[in-house]
Amino acid sequence: MRFHPAFEKLRDCFGRLPGIGRRSAERLVFGLLTDQEGLLPELAAALREVEAQLRCCRMCGALTVAGEDPCRFCTDPGRDDGLLCVVEATADIMRIEQAGGYRGRYHALMGRLSPMGGMGVQDLRLAALLERIERGAFREVILALNSNVESDATASFIRSRLAGRNLQVSRPAMGIPAGSGVAYADALTLACAMKSRQAFY
Repeated sequence: MRFHPAFEKLRDCFGRLPGIGRRSAERLVFGLLTDQEGLLPELAAALREVEAQLRCCRMCGALTVAGEDPCRFCTDPGRDDGLLCVVEATADIMRIEQAGGYRGRYHALMGRLSPMGGMGVQDLRLAALLERIERGAFREVILALNSNVESDATASFIRSRLAGRNLQVSRPAMGIPAGSGVAYADALTLACAMKSRQAFY
């Protein structure tokens, strides 16, 4: 059974968002159409407002307001110009900021290398990253990418492109979360924790 073209267009738009499959996208459209509280016009207004007021920073990829590009992370003189944290997505920048403790610069790749998903070197902000490193004065690049096969391949690719430079390349320690324990860790997490162990003083 085919739906109305307007329904299919909205479903396909939702389906292009990360983590939303075709069935979830259909449920979202049905939910909007059958909502008695009038969410559809509210959503449409919110989308127009986001489009008009928010952007991704042209330099680092962080979320910023339309009139502030480069963003506050790129222009803040109180941040360490020698540190560059590379992440996969804009949302990762906000998570690191909320955690606190990091005061360097950022660079969002907007994805990771994924041959199966159709994401190659040209689809990511890798050229912009290498250009920033070339013209910058960074002493350390932190590859704060996710922990999976594609992210590890992306980190390895970046590491290979930075070889031979007077530059420290690091990754955040991975392992047992704070407040948890060995008994609750899966095998991969436990292996990472053992590999990323630190001296105890």
